[in-house]
Amino acid sequence: MAVFQLPSLSPEIPFRFTPTPLKFSNRRRINFFRPLSATDDSRSGAPDPESPNQMFILGMGFVGGFFAQQLKESDWVVSGTCRSDSKKKEWEKRGINLHPFSADSPEWSLLDSVKDYTHLLISIPPLADIGDPMLRNVELVRDKLSSGNLRWLCYLSSTSVYGDCGGAWVNENHLPNPKTQSAKVRLAAEQGWLSLGRDLGVSTQILRLGGIYGPGRSAIDTLLKQERLSEGQKRRASRKFTSRVHVEDICQVLKAATEKPASGEIYNIVDDDPAAREEVFEYALELIEKRWPGNITTKPFPFLYESREESSLRGEKRVCNERMKDKLGVKLLYPWYKSGLQSIVENMDNRF
Repeated sequence: MAVFQLPSLSPEIPFRFTPTPLKFSNRRRINFFRPLSATDDSRSGAPDPESPNQMFILGMGFVGGFFAQQLKESDWVVSGTCRSDSKKKEWEKRGINLHPFSADSPEWSLLDSVKDYTHLLISIPPLADIGDPMLRNVELVRDKLSSGNLRWLCYLSSTSVYGDCGGAWVNENHLPNPKTQSAKVRLAAEQGWLSLGRDLGVSTQILRLGGIYGPGRSAIDTLLKQERLSEGQKRRASRKFTSRVHVEDICQVLKAATEKPASGEIYNIVDDDPAAREEVFEYALELIEKRWPGNITTKPFPFLYESREESSLRGEKRVCNERMKDKLGVKLLYPWYKSGLQSIVENMDNRF
């Protein structure tokens, strides 16, 4: 079986994975990991004026990389940005041409390429000191994109913008109240992209993602490293509620969003079960020991428990996903962490 390494993962942590094929409206079975030929002219990544489906992804990290592979299988023209020449070369081998991009010092000539695409996905986290890197020069971005082919724009945000809600359920009508600096710049970026989308007159959607996990990035993978958790990881893991979402479900939501464009819509993208992270780790350990008994010797328990002040800063809440289901018609592949973790461990080769 071929090894596929996601660009956002450390190169020393390869994994082998055969994902559950995604099912979209065209009923094609999607295999994220089918090798792509870099010499296939029809998949070179250059915009085709005759093609109605052209996606530019700002930030080909964990989510962007999965989604790009899915789009290529659905015959989209796909391009985007990455942070290094080595990642660019890796993606070129899979038939996707990327542009090196630094959030600290953006090359604004990139916009000359972006404007030729019909769809734009922003998956670059804002920087704590400057906010969203693309919105630093919003006038130039507006000018360039207004003269191009763009008709759909989507920004990947975070449920952290809601702040602390004392464990209550929150939906998209809940007034954001971010506590941390990272959450505050996330909310500012949301507002900036919504405003830009209105100015451009294009469909603009905000997806507020819960904790993202998937193959290569999960409690299973953390435990398989057999390293003790840092104090920060232990504290995060002690939270009562964490709303999370599998990367394959994020991809099917994104596909649904392209098929149902809307003006200024915000969606919470989470599963149905905002469970404690300690509970998730315990179940992940159970799955590993069931499949590979006796191989885990370093167990990251017990967890440390936060003070109320620390818990409030991180934000206790349970995030509702009803709007995602109702308006986008999404049926989750992994409605809770158990089904997601089971899929990950079942599709792994022997790691010992």
